[in-house]
Amino acid sequence: MFVPFIAIEGPIGVGKTTLTTAIAKAYSYQKLQEISSENPFLDQFYQDREKWSFQTEMFFLCNRYEQLKQIDAKYISAGTPIVADYHIFKNMLFAERTLNPFDFRKYKEIYRILIEGLPMPNIVISLSATLPTLLQRIDERGRSYEDKMDRDYLQQLSDDYRTYIPKFEKAHPDIPVLHINGDEMDFVRNEKDMETILDRVDAAVQKGLKMNESV
Repeated sequence: MFVPFIAIEGPIGVGKTTLTTAIAKAYSYQKLQEISSENPFLDQFYQDREKWSFQTEMFFLCNRYEQLKQIDAKYISAGTPIVADYHIFKNMLFAERTLNPFDFRKYKEIYRILIEGLPMPNIVISLSATLPTLLQRIDERGRSYEDKMDRDYLQQLSDDYRTYIPKFEKAHPDIPVLHINGDEMDFVRNEKDMETILDRVDAAVQKGLKMNESV
C-alpha cells in the first residue's frame, strides 16, 4: 500500500515549515513539524558550536527518532498520509559538519542503531536558496535563538545540502526528489508559485499511487 510520506529538506530559513503547512492544508495530510526551540542546547550551540555541538545533535537525533517511531505506529501503519518538515537522514549531514571526528564516530554508531526500521519518505522535496534569501527569511521570522547564527555556518549548511541531496538520490533511486529553488520560486510570498509547487507535489503523489496499483 502506498501511503504518501513527504519529507521536505533544505537549509535553515529556506521555507520548510511554510511548505509543510501548505501541503498539509491542501491535501488534508497529517503534519509533522519539528520544533527546534524545544532543544535546550540550541541557544548555547549558536554561541559556541564546539562546546555544545554533541549535546545539540544528540537531542535532535533522539527527538526525531521518537517522532518518526510514533508517526509510523499512529499514521503510516494506519494509511494516513504524512508531510514533514524534516527527515532523520539530515542528522548525519549536520553532525558531520559540527562534531569533531571522535564525537562523530560515536554519533554514527548511535545513529545506525536508532534508524533501523524507521519509515523512509517516499517523496522528498529539496528546497534551496542563496544566503541573502535565507538570511532575510530568518530575520523575518524573528526567532531569538537564531539571532547569533554564523553566516559562514549557514552557507556551509547550504553547500552541504547541495552536495548531500545528489548522494541521497543515488543511494535511493526509488524515492523521487522534487528540486525547488527558493530564489526563483518565492512560495513564501507568491501564491502562484505555491500553487505551482503544490501541482508538482500532487503529480508525484498520483504517480506513486498509480505505480502501487500496477504492482
